[in-house]
Amino acid sequence: MSDAMLHAVDQNPDDFAVQIADSIESFIVATTEVAKGDEPDSAVPFLLLEVSQLLLTGGRLGAHEDIVPDERYEPDTGPDADVDDLRMRFATMLDPVDVFSEVFDPYEPRKAPVPSRISDSLADIVMDLRHGLAHYRAGRTTEALWWWQFSYFSNWGPTASATLRALQSLVAHVRLDQPLAELDGLDTDEDLTEEALAEEAGRVMVEEILGPPELRRTH
Repeated sequence: MSDAMLHAVDQNPDDFAVQIADSIESFIVATTEVAKGDEPDSAVPFLLLEVSQLLLTGGRLGAHEDIVPDERYEPDTGPDADVDDLRMRFATMLDPVDVFSEVFDPYEPRKAPVPSRISDSLADIVMDLRHGLAHYRAGRTTEALWWWQFSYFSNWGPTASATLRALQSLVAHVRLDQPLAELDGLDTDEDLTEEALAEEAGRVMVEEILGPPELRRTH
């Protein structure tokens, strides 16, 4: 990896930390506002924008050289903030489009897609970000940056990427007037085998490639 990528931010480290923290806090505030449900019709496009911007912040963290914490052991930040209310608000708002198919690692061969929920993903992302924000507000800037970078690679980054794909797909289905009926019945509460999920994913792919029945050509 080039020095240009490792040192993607040619600026005062404190400025970098402030920008990352501001972006993360902005995401948390904006997402919490969306969850109130005051404008449900614009929730999905707004979440698409917010998650996209968050992933830009994650990209900056990912391109930055490894951040090493000041202390060997992570200082205690106290109990993590409760995100169950946020999770339930999004689950109610996004029903019945909350569940989507996700592939955790696109480089793992023959990995079957699994059902996930946008509401769970958003709540988990917020919880990860708040944990780092607790360090930042306590004056432990390096610890906060380390946590945000580490959890970007290990948890909230992949989660946000999958969520962005789901949100983008939802907006595309609406704008292109494509129904979502093909995923009806896929639920995270169901005990689905990998074979069943692979079969479902294959059926959806065929439907997407062929297009609506009225537009298919016969041979």
